[in-house]
Amino acid sequence: MAEQSGYTVASDGENNPVEESQSSLSPLQTAVGIDLGSRFCSVAVWRDSKVEVLSNPRSLRRMPSHVLFKSDIPCSGVSAPISDVELYSGTAIYRAKCLLGRADTDQVVQTCKNCPFLVQTLDIGARPFLAALVDGVWRSTTPEEVLAIVLVELRAMAEAHLGHTVRSAVLTMPASFSRFQQTRLERACAMAGLHVLRLMPEPTAVALLYAQEQQKALHGNMGSGIEKNVLIFNAGAGFCDVAIAATAGGVSQIRAVAGDSIGGDAMVQNLVNHVLNEYASSVEGKSGPPFSKLSAQVVPVAEKVMHALSTSASAVLECEIHERRISRSITREEFERINEDILKRCEALVMQCLQQGQTIVDSLDDVILVGGVSNVPAIRSLVLKACGGKQAYKGFNPLEAAVQGAAMEGAIASGLTDSSGRLDLLTIQAMPHSVGIRVSGDEFLPVLQKNGAIPARRDIVVTTSYDKQTEALIIVYEGESRQASENHLLGFFKLTGIPPAPKGTPLISLCMDVDASDVLRVVVGVCMPGVEKPVLPLVEVRMPTIDDGHGWCTDAIRSKYGLLLELDVLPLPKPPGPSA
Repeated sequence: MAEQSGYTVASDGENNPVEESQSSLSPLQTAVGIDLGSRFCSVAVWRDSKVEVLSNPRSLRRMPSHVLFKSDIPCSGVSAPISDVELYSGTAIYRAKCLLGRADTDQVVQTCKNCPFLVQTLDIGARPFLAALVDGVWRSTTPEEVLAIVLVELRAMAEAHLGHTVRSAVLTMPASFSRFQQTRLERACAMAGLHVLRLMPEPTAVALLYAQEQQKALHGNMGSGIEKNVLIFNAGAGFCDVAIAATAGGVSQIRAVAGDSIGGDAMVQNLVNHVLNEYASSVEGKSGPPFSKLSAQVVPVAEKVMHALSTSASAVLECEIHERRISRSITREEFERINEDILKRCEALVMQCLQQGQTIVDSLDDVILVGGVSNVPAIRSLVLKACGGKQAYKGFNPLEAAVQGAAMEGAIASGLTDSSGRLDLLTIQAMPHSVGIRVSGDEFLPVLQKNGAIPARRDIVVTTSYDKQTEALIIVYEGESRQASENHLLGFFKLTGIPPAPKGTPLISLCMDVDASDVLRVVVGVCMPGVEKPVLPLVEVRMPTIDDGHGWCTDAIRSKYGLLLELDVLPLPKPPGPSA
C-alpha cells in the first residue's frame, strides 16, 4: 500500500513519542476502533451517525493478522495476500496475540512450538525467543513488533479512507488478558504511532453495540426501556470469552466476565495431532520429519476440514505426509470427540459466568454468539443449551460486532455527540481478575474482587510480622488462586522507615484504586496507634511495575528477602468478655 510509506515501526525498546491527549482530538480525529484478533483483524470508525467498517484495497473488511518476513520490509495480510505456502513455511508469524506478554513456561507458548516459525524457550519464566525464516536465516522479532506491523497497516488503511491522520484508537482485547499483557498491547500501539484511548474486553464492546440496538428500540417504542439481561459468548482462534450484561436506557453493566486461552487454533491442532498419531502408528519404526514440520503441513488442510464441518456432517482430510498420500474422512461426531476437552471448558466458562453474575437462565432475554468459532455447531449447541435452549440473537453481524462496539467507544471517548442520541451510551466494565497482595508467607489477600464494577476503590489495613520490623515488601498479584505465587505478579515496592515496634502494632493502610480508564494505583501509608497523622509520607505506585521476567522476579524476591519483610492480616479485635 502506498499509504504505508510514511510510517515506521519503533523498536520494542524505544519510547514512542505518542502523547496525543483525548482533549486535543478534533471531530476530524475521532479515534478508530480496532479488533486485533489472533487470526483476523478489522478497523471501523463512527461517521455520519453510524459505524463504518473499513475495507482494504482487496475489498476485505476482515483481514488476516499475519505478518510475512519475506524481505527487508515485512508486510501483513492487511496490505497483501499471504498464501498458505508462505504462511506455513516459517517466513510468516501468526498467533502473535496469543504469545503477547507470556513467559516461556506458559502452556500457550509451549503449544506454539509446533508452529513453523521459531519459538524457543529456556523454561525459566523469561520471554520466549521468536523468529521468522528470512533467506535461510532466522530473523528475531517480538509479538509486540508483529502486532505493530499489523497496526501500522490498519492505521494507513484508515487514513486512506478518512483523508486525515489517525493517531488514537480503541482496541478490543480478550477478557482473560492480564494487566501485563495489556501494557504489552499498548506498547505495540505506541510502536505503530497510535495512542490507546481505551482497551475494551471484546464482550464489553459487544455489550455496547447491544445497548445501542436497545436504544433504537426505545426510540421506536417509548415503553420498552426495560432492563434486559444478556449473555455474550465470544469465541475466536485463540481466546474464548463469556460475559453477563444488564442493559437499560443505553447503560450496559457487565455483571460477570470470564475468559480462557482456547479457541479454533487449539481445535485445529487437536485434529492435526489425532491425524499425525494415526500416521505415526502406521509407520512405526520408520524415521521421518520432526513433528513440528509435519504439523505445519497438515494444519491448513485441518482448518479447511473444520470450516467444512460447520455446515456438513463430514469432510475429507487429504494431505501428503512424508511422501505418503493420506485421505481420511472426518465426521462431525469424531471432530467433537477429539475436542471434547475444549467443549467442556467452553461450557464451564458459561456456567461460571452465570453463577458469578448471579443470573438464572430464565432471566436471560438474549444470548449473543460472536466470533468465528461460535459457528462450530457443537459450541453453538452447548452454549444455547446451557442458556435454557434460547435462540441466538441475530441483531448484528457476529464477525464485526466487537469492532463496531470499539468504534462507538472511540467516538464517545473522543468527545463526539450525536443529534439522534445514538452515542448516549455508557458501559460499566467489570474487573476481569482479582487484585491483591501477598501476606503471611504465600497467602493471596484480594483487595479488589473479580467482577467488581470499574471504577473501583478499596482500603485495607495490614501490619508487620516481626518485632521491630522497619521495612515491608508490598507485592501485588492478579488472579484467583489462594496462593500468591500461583497468580500473576504485577509488581512490588519496598516500604521503609516503619517505626520499630512490637509486631502487629504499626497500622499499614493500603488502598487500591482502578479509575475509569482501568489504571491501577496502589497507595500505602503507615500509622501508629494514638497518632492521628501518618508517620511516613504516602507512597503511590502505578501498576504493573515490572516489564519482563515474572519467574525471575518472584524467585529473586524469595531468595533475597525470604520472609523478613512479610506483612500480616490485622487480627480481628476480640469480642468483649461477659460482664461481671
